[in-house]
Amino acid sequence: MTLFVIPKGSKYIVQDKNERLIYTIKKKSFGAKFILYDASNYELYSLVQTVNGKKPAFEIILNDSPVILMHCLSVFLDPSFECRGNDMNFQLKSKDRKLFKIIKNDHEVGKLNTVKLMTGELQYEIVIEDKHFDDYISLFAIAIDRAFGDINKSK
Repeated sequence: MTLFVIPKGSKYIVQDKNERLIYTIKKKSFGAKFILYDASNYELYSLVQTVNGKKPAFEIILNDSPVILMHCLSVFLDPSFECRGNDMNFQLKSKDRKLFKIIKNDHEVGKLNTVKLMTGELQYEIVIEDKHFDDYISLFAIAIDRAFGDINKSK
């Protein structure tokens, strides 16, 4: 499955390769909370930033309960995130803060690529094996944007 996470003002839209709208991710006006909606505008997951600074952390929340905890392990040397949930572990690993391998339970299952648009905005392309896809995967791009976006925009 291939998805594109595209900034549109204060929100992001998530499209498939046929440019069909799959999700919308809206930022709440206060705090660092992003809400993932499906194409019918039904709320699916939230992404909340719990730690700021050089090693940010996030929670992916479903029905008011955290289901995945995301911790940035490094911003500069081997940029990466560790994502832990009840029955799965993900790692997002990169060498350049732009192309991340998506690793689930020690097996590479996809990639998350950062593309700088002519406007200077960043767009994200997610390619993941269908059997490992879940709705929350597109929120990984938002966490990458929050952690590495300013650095990537300046290059």
